[in-house]
Amino acid sequence: MPLQFIITEGLLTPAAEQKIFAGLTSLLMELNGLSDNQFLLPNVIGEITSIPENRTFSGGKPAAVAIFELKVPAIVLPTRDLQLAWIRRGTDLIYEAAAGKIAKDQIWGNVVHAVDGLWGINGHAYSNEELGAVLSGQRPAF
Repeated sequence: MPLQFIITEGLLTPAAEQKIFAGLTSLLMELNGLSDNQFLLPNVIGEITSIPENRTFSGGKPAAVAIFELKVPAIVLPTRDLQLAWIRRGTDLIYEAAAGKIAKDQIWGNVVHAVDGLWGINGHAYSNEELGAVLSGQRPAF
């Protein structure tokens, strides 16, 4: 499940950026009741992109920004309460780590649900249905 964390350079140390990425990964697993799922954890992948100052924008003008984006099947964060928790708690995680260098209104979150996704893991193209079966402990028929 691709997770991207995009931040204006200089707002966080590289160690703090990595801590946020790990925290967002843990939050995703927790909210979906999958904290102990050894299949999904190594498949929460992504990157941290640190963009130079004056190369990030808000309202068309240079601004400090932090963005956390997630691409997942529709079975992940399926309820409004879970979606709200993801955005609220993810924003708080970044805000606290930035220690006053960025305001909450300069932190954005995004979740893209792939309605009928294709999730390539270990050489197999899982459908949303197959991935759901694996996550619930069932072995899908390929």
